[in-house]
Amino acid sequence: MFNIFKSKKKIEMESWNKITSDEAVKVIVAKSHETPQIIFKDSLTCGISAYAKSRIVEGYEHIDGKADFNHLDLLSYRSVSNFIAEHLGVFHQSPQIIILKNGEVSHTVTHHSIDASKIAAEL
Repeated sequence: MFNIFKSKKKIEMESWNKITSDEAVKVIVAKSHETPQIIFKDSLTCGISAYAKSRIVEGYEHIDGKADFNHLDLLSYRSVSNFIAEHLGVFHQSPQIIILKNGEVSHTVTHHSIDASKIAAEL
């Protein structure tokens, strides 16, 4: 069963859009006028982030097809995380989920509160 989870995780994470620049964030905001956008800010060395990511992967079927999923590697792109906080008016946290609709933040959740089914309910 572990191999099935690992394969599922790999497939789902490969479909996540990588955020690597401030410009990418602006594109995500613009796209939110057509399709809800999820930004997942993730610290790859943090146990809480790893737990949050596993909860997203395990429940990804709740989110899949309802929104575009965008992933920010916080350690590699900290300046982009700072831009997100400033541009979207959200307090920086990690791990953090930010949901955008119609160019605005409609919901944000952090740490142990990150749950795919609850995210889906906000979409």
